[in-house]
Amino acid sequence: MAIQVSIPTIMRQYTGGAKVVEATGSTLATLFDDLDARYPGLRDRVVDGGSIRRFVNVYLNDEDVRFLDGLKTPVTEGDHVTVLPAVAGGGAMAPGIRFQS
Repeated sequence: MAIQVSIPTIMRQYTGGAKVVEATGSTLATLFDDLDARYPGLRDRVVDGGSIRRFVNVYLNDEDVRFLDGLKTPVTEGDHVTVLPAVAGGGAMAPGIRFQS
């Protein structure tokens, strides 16, 4: 069963630049195993031990898998998985801008 997986720009070095790849599996865990067999190193950027890395969000059909069953979440043909690393940062505020309390 083919499942589409959207790959963020920062991880596309593992997929040869592909934005969307296909993988198979019955759960997210087996899906990421299949992805790693096809694109070595990708799984380690998403999974740490037996769970999804703290600063990586994974969505199954637009639902955060942390509120489903994590890596045990079942997947089926036609599903869409999105991998989205959390991005943090900031900079100086523009002059004259103030926070209001």
